[in-house]
Amino acid sequence: MSDITQIRAIKSQTLALLAELTASPKPSYSLDGQQVSWSDYLRQLVDTVEWCDSQLRGEEPAEVRSRGFTR
Repeated sequence: MSDITQIRAIKSQTLALLAELTASPKPSYSLDGQQVSWSDYLRQLVDTVEWCDSQLRGEEPAEVRSRGFTR
């Protein structure tokens, strides 16, 4: 499996997790001295998607639309 294929898989899996977690959000809590912060977890997932996007940006063809004009 190539690196790009793996990055695409990571992005896809992370987006699925984000969809699942945001469909039924949970509150942050503390249990037996251990802190669970769902907002921090969601931020980490978003950061992972952004990292994947940055890695894929150089590998996938891009289309730039522009319009020229003269006076």
